[in-house]
Amino acid sequence: MMPTLDFRRDHLFVAVLALLVIVGFFLPSWMRFLIQTAMASGLVALGVMLQMRAGLVSFGQGLFFCIGGYAVGLLAAKAGITDVALLLPAAALAALVIGLVLGLLLSRYREIFYAMLTLAVSMILYGLLVKAASLGSTDGFNIPAVSYFGFVPDQAARPDWSYALTGVVVLAGCLGALAYLRSGAGAMLDAVRENEIRLSYLGTSPRVLVFVVYAVAAVLSGLGGGLWAISSGHVDPEMTYWTTSGQFVFVALLAGRGSVVAPVMAYFLLELLRTYALDIAPNAWQLILGSAMLAVIVLLPRGLWSLVARART
Repeated sequence: MMPTLDFRRDHLFVAVLALLVIVGFFLPSWMRFLIQTAMASGLVALGVMLQMRAGLVSFGQGLFFCIGGYAVGLLAAKAGITDVALLLPAAALAALVIGLVLGLLLSRYREIFYAMLTLAVSMILYGLLVKAASLGSTDGFNIPAVSYFGFVPDQAARPDWSYALTGVVVLAGCLGALAYLRSGAGAMLDAVRENEIRLSYLGTSPRVLVFVVYAVAAVLSGLGGGLWAISSGHVDPEMTYWTTSGQFVFVALLAGRGSVVAPVMAYFLLELLRTYALDIAPNAWQLILGSAMLAVIVLLPRGLWSLVARART
């Protein structure tokens, strides 16, 4: 059974996430950067989670993650546009346009066909970027320092501004996803998964609902890619590689589908576990990470957020 969203409590969880973002300013710089990149990537996992509510698994969400990142990178490094007031809307718009075009095709398919087609288009972009010598090929390219609504912080303050930007945009993304799930189109995602024929009899097109959720997920992922590019100062084709997309899917499964903040939290926990596993056992960190993942899948099949649901009952 699909976990249901308690919208009143979900607003509370978003507020808790906002508090954790503020706490990040008082943490060591390496931890804050970990939180920052996890929040940006968590937006992409949130897009995957929204599609999962309709019974769809996207193995190519890295496509929009990469599109958002490269949109920011191309404007900043090639066109000289470095203000976030233009970069992030451009990332979201580029992802939206591609999402609308691909959505016309992908909204016709379900199950494994949907999953494999999303993976295929993602790998097509990877192949194109690898062959593009002007964009750095497999190495990608660096992104210059950005400005914030006309203000250019000094080098020492840039990490603080970048972290604050990421926190604000991710919180807005979570609230936007929550508003979408409260709308008619979002509320009917469960019906798409359960019984499309009955939904059609009621006068609603399942294909339109899938098209809309695919576009919403594309925008969230494009924003996540843009934020990640600004945070890291670099973009490369690995952003759209199948292993990157697979990680987004795993985080969505790890998180569960009971809250819009769950993918963001789960991504941070995964990165934290990876960091400490690499520090403790440099030659066996994959074993530690894999064992932890296996334990979560076996013991918590509905994801980590099911622990919160149990605590509320």
